[in-house]
This record gives sequence, structure tokens and C-alpha cells, in this order.
Amino acid sequence: MKKIAIINGPNLNLLGKREPHIYGSQTFEAYFKQLQADFPKLSLQYFQSNMEGELVTKIQEVGFELDGIVINAGAYTHTSIAIADAISAVPAPVIEVHISNVYARETFRHHSYLAPVCKGCIVGLGLEGYKLALMALLN
Repeated sequence: MKKIAIINGPNLNLLGKREPHIYGSQTFEAYFKQLQADFPKLSLQYFQSNMEGELVTKIQEVGFELDGIVINAGAYTHTSIAIADAISAVPAPVIEVHISNVYARETFRHHSYLAPVCKGCIVGLGLEGYKLALMALLN
């Protein structure tokens, strides 16, 4: 059984409450239960933090033992060399996900420090992007 971690960054704990016109009205916890039901042959784990160092630590913890990581680093995508370095340091393939279309938003969101060190990026497809990322890691 493949083991995959989903790691969410700052403000993603507010999904379902935060700007529903951009991020939808479903909590990530409810969506995670749906993912577990949709992928019964995967061992999925979920972690969320608003703190950059905790995200780096989690990548280091799971990146040597799991079969893949799906990461939505939120705003840290556009600022964190430390998270990019952590992704580079681990052998697990990583897929970057963004719920909104970052290219249709403010220009500072157009640059990702993570994209060059990730296997791929899924942008702007809502929560469905996580499901697509899991499918990509399975292939």
C-alpha cells in the first residue's frame, strides 16, 4: 500500500470559512475524508501548519519514508526557499497544489519557489487538484 502525505500551509485551516468565493465552502477535513474514501488502497496522512519551520520539519520527517507528498504551501510558495530546500532534500516525489488559479491573481503569486523542485504543479482546479495530485503520484 502506497503512503502519501498531504501537507497544507498557512490559512488553509480556514477552508470553508475563508473567502468561499475563491476557496469554496468545504473544510479540508471533510474533503480529506472524501479522499480517503476515493483512494481506499492508499494510506493517506494529513498535516497543516501556519508555521514555515513546522512545514519544513514535516517534509523532512515524511520525505524519506513515504511514497509521495502533495503540498499546498499557501503563501509560503512565493516566499520560502527553506521549504523548497526541504523538498529538494528528500527522495519522495512532491506535487504542488493550489486551489485558486494563482496566475489570475496578484502578480506576486505568479512565482513559485517550489515548482522547480516538484514533480508537477496543479493550479486553479479547486480541491479537485488534490485528487489529481494523488492520481499523478500513483502513476
